[in-house]
Amino acid sequence: MLRGTCHCGAACWTLEGDPGSITACNCTLCRRYGVLWAYDYVDERIRIAGSVNSYTRRGKADPALEILFCPTCACVLAWRGLRSDNDGRRRIAVNVRLAEPQLIADLPIDHFDGLDSFKDLPPDGRCVRDLWF
Repeated sequence: MLRGTCHCGAACWTLEGDPGSITACNCTLCRRYGVLWAYDYVDERIRIAGSVNSYTRRGKADPALEILFCPTCACVLAWRGLRSDNDGRRRIAVNVRLAEPQLIADLPIDHFDGLDSFKDLPPDGRCVRDLWF
């Protein structure tokens, strides 16, 4: 199980099992937050605990997700989908930068162009460790 905590320790996430590849996105939110995402569904393999606030981007007619962050230290913990899939489940992604570095350093990175094309980019062989330094 992976666990990530905010800086002050008031909020955390857990992810059971293999997180798979990690996503680095260049959209207007992700590039500002500097996050790396691991995905699943709300209350399945991913759980959020502690005190969190949320931010929903304004200006869009139908926002798709909310950003969850610690109200004390402002660390971004996760994003959570606002709409359910066809099977009734909601997507969630946790910020793996909040996990212990040695536990996620070798996970492969998937790059997603959330800024322009909204498409996955070709793999380049980098892992989480390569984006830290």
